[in-house]
Amino acid sequence: MSEQRPCIVDLDQVPPNRRRGGDLRAVLTPATAGSTSGFMGLALAEPGERIAEHYHPYSEEFVYVVAGEWEVDLDGVPHPLRVDQGLLIPPHVRHRFRNVGAGQARLVFHLGPLAPRPELGHVDTETTADAAPAAAPAGVAEAAGGGR
Repeated sequence: MSEQRPCIVDLDQVPPNRRRGGDLRAVLTPATAGSTSGFMGLALAEPGERIAEHYHPYSEEFVYVVAGEWEVDLDGVPHPLRVDQGLLIPPHVRHRFRNVGAGQARLVFHLGPLAPRPELGHVDTETTADAAPAAAPAGVAEAAGGGR
């Protein structure tokens, strides 16, 4: 019998992580919920914001668009993503997300299985500054230096 218990985590309980651009919130993780097979969260991006290119050497990433207009580069090839579309990103596939719409964009992500150690889960292939829009709105450039 499992000792793992159901766990509810509110989005507001998770601090924004802006290290890769946008606002990434890993909501259900080993640390927040005791998950053992993967983690799930929400990515939020304002118009023109990007999530810098990276890949996951150990995990598949499942993405589901819940709001806005996204464009994702998969190994350098751009693909549009719209509301109610899902995307499976296999391990080792480089990916970068851009909000190409006029309003806030949101997508749910899940990665699994977990990497052997958290620091091995993501491999950045560009810096946030490289992924930033040419004319970032006030506050975006400052946020890019901090936080996931």
